[in-house]
Amino acid sequence: MQAYRTHLIIKDPQHVTLSNLPFDSGQYVEVLFLARESRATQVQELTALLRETQSLPQAQALSEDEIAAEIAAYRNGQ
Repeated sequence: MQAYRTHLIIKDPQHVTLSNLPFDSGQYVEVLFLARESRATQVQELTALLRETQSLPQAQALSEDEIAAEIAAYRNGQ
């Protein structure tokens, strides 16, 4: 199966035109449209997740030294 990816901005939701595709005339293809969330939405979701994670009891019990040790261990492949 050959895959081809391109990006475009929808100008008219009733009509989308793709051009210069790397497929042969008459070749059967599957078309899948994936709408991306805006960067602002992604940042808001990440911020909410980080706040929720930081509010967990086990996260509040960690000291700065424990966090630094965990990071060092990860960087050393442990």
